Amino acid sequence: MAKITRPQRAKPAPVRSPLKKAAPKAAPKSAPKAASKRSAKKAPTAKPKSPARSVKKALSAARPWTPAEIREAFSRFAQANPEPKGELEHLNPYTLLVAVVLSAQATDAGVNKATRPLFAVADTPQKMIALGEDKLRDTIKTVGLYRTKARNVIALSQKLISEFGGEVPRTRAELESLPGAGRKTANVVLNMAFGEHTMAVDTHVFRVGNRTGLAPGKTPLEVELGLEKVIPAEFMLHAHHWLILHGRYTCLARKPRCELCLIKDLCRWPEKTA
Repeated sequence: MAKITRPQRAKPAPVRSPLKKAAPKAAPKSAPKAASKRSAKKAPTAKPKSPARSVKKALSAARPWTPAEIREAFSRFAQANPEPKGELEHLNPYTLLVAVVLSAQATDAGVNKATRPLFAVADTPQKMIALGEDKLRDTIKTVGLYRTKARNVIALSQKLISEFGGEVPRTRAELESLPGAGRKTANVVLNMAFGEHTMAVDTHVFRVGNRTGLAPGKTPLEVELGLEKVIPAEFMLHAHHWLILHGRYTCLARKPRCELCLIKDLCRWPEKTA
């Protein structure tokens, strides 16, 4: 009898449970620390105002000088020193021009020490050229920037001979055209050699004009024009020297000697020491 085989039933496929959503990854341990560091930082505080800014602000808000106060200030300067003199030693307009060119970024005393032997042998453009740049350089080597200055003195001497007949010109534009001579140099020469009412602004005059509030300005030219505008004409011939000497010996840069100042009651500086 044949064996009967029955077909096997297919086993039902196993039912898979739905995939579980992946749990969100935990933040790295370092993150909370970083966050805590950020939160721990303090908000930036405003920087305190510098003393220099405070002084400038006080000066800008100060009452301008009145014409009567300006006249009083220069009357005091005139009474104390009726005939002020420049401290650069010279023999004539040419040696004055050379001395002023050499005085850039140098002291008057240092320039005088170098020019005494120089002017003894070269007090005209012709003699300076005959001396030559090498010997000139050796003579003034104690003065700052002496190489450039020696080159400029020879060049301006040549230009004086070729274009001005060996004479120092008497206009600002012509003086400024000379090598090594700028506006301040021109103003000094015009004032001291030719009696012009010019105002040469060096570091001392610039400081006095701003610190006192007499003629504040951001540039030497602004201070120059401001002083020329307010100083009475009768004082302009010597005003340049009075202000230079005041800045050099009384209104010092670091420790002004307010106790000796002739105009301390008029000065607008908020940090006067007396």
